[in-house]
Amino acid sequence: MRDSSIADDPLAPEVAQHDEAARARHLAGRRSTMVSVYVNIGLSIAQAVIGIIAGSQALVADALHSLSDLISDFVVLFAGHHSRKDADTDHPYGHQRFETAASLAIGALLLAVGVGMLWAAVGKIQHPNGVQPVQTIAIWMALAALVAKELLFRYMLRVAERIRSSMLVANAWHARSDAASSLVVALGVGGNLLGYHVLDPVAAIVVGLMVSRTGLKFGWDALSDLMDRAADEDTVAALRAAMLETPGVLGLHDLKTRKMGDMILVDVHLEIQADLTVEQGHAIATEAARRAMVRNDVLNVMTHVDPVRVTGLSGESRRSA
Repeated sequence: MRDSSIADDPLAPEVAQHDEAARARHLAGRRSTMVSVYVNIGLSIAQAVIGIIAGSQALVADALHSLSDLISDFVVLFAGHHSRKDADTDHPYGHQRFETAASLAIGALLLAVGVGMLWAAVGKIQHPNGVQPVQTIAIWMALAALVAKELLFRYMLRVAERIRSSMLVANAWHARSDAASSLVVALGVGGNLLGYHVLDPVAAIVVGLMVSRTGLKFGWDALSDLMDRAADEDTVAALRAAMLETPGVLGLHDLKTRKMGDMILVDVHLEIQADLTVEQGHAIATEAARRAMVRNDVLNVMTHVDPVRVTGLSGESRRSA
C-alpha cells in the first residue's frame, strides 16, 4: 500500500523523476567509463612495452599518462557508486559531492603525473649525450594512441554532456589531454628519427606541462565546487523566471544557489500578498519549488515567504523580470 504522505506530497513526481534520471545517469556513466578502462589498459601496456623496446622516453611518458587515465577511471567508478547512496542522518542532502571529490582527486593525480614527467625529461635534457635514437615502431604506436584517444574523448564527452556529469566531463578531457600528448609524442619521435635526438625528451617535457595544466584546472574547479560555488548565470536566470511565473508569487529576492556535485541547491525568498492565509502562502511556495525542481539538476529548493503589499514589490518582481 502506498504511503499517504508520499501520495499527498506535491513534490513527489519531481522526486521520482530525479531518481529515474539519476539511475539513467549512473548506467550511462558506468558504461562509458568501462569503455575507457579497456582502452587505457590496452594502451598503457602497448605504449610502455614499445616505448622501452624502441628507446623512446616520450612514449613511456605517454604510457604513464594512459596509466593515470586508468586510475582515474577507477576513481570515477568508485565515486559514481557512492554518490548514488540515499541521504542519511549524517548527509541529509545525499552524497553527490562524492563526484566533486573524485574530480579533485583526478586533478591531483594528473598534476603529480605531470610533475613526474617533467622531472624525468629535464634530467635527460641535462645529459643530452645519453639520448639515443629511437626505433621507427615508436611513431606508429604514438599515432595509433592518438587516434584511439581522440575517438575515446569524443565518445566520453558526448555521454558526459548528455547526462550532465562534471566528473565524466573531467574524465573525458583527461582522454583529450592524452590525445594531445600522443600528437606531441609523435612529433618528438619523428624529430628523433630525423636525427634531432633531443626532441624525444623535449616532447616528454611538453606532455608533462600539458598534463600538469589539466590537473591544475580540474583540481581548481572541483575545489571551487566544494566551497559552494554558485550555479552559472543562465541557470540562475532560468530558475528565477520559473518561480516568478508561479501564480501568487509577486516577486522574489535573495535567490542563492550552490553546487552539490552535479546538482544544485536553491534558497530563495518569495514575496506574496500579505493578506493571504498561511495555508495559501505555503501552497504558493510549494508550487514555486515544484516549478524550479522540474529541472533535473535541482536537488532541493528552500523557500522563505515574505508577506508584502502590492505597492512594495522588490526589484526582482514579476514586472521587472
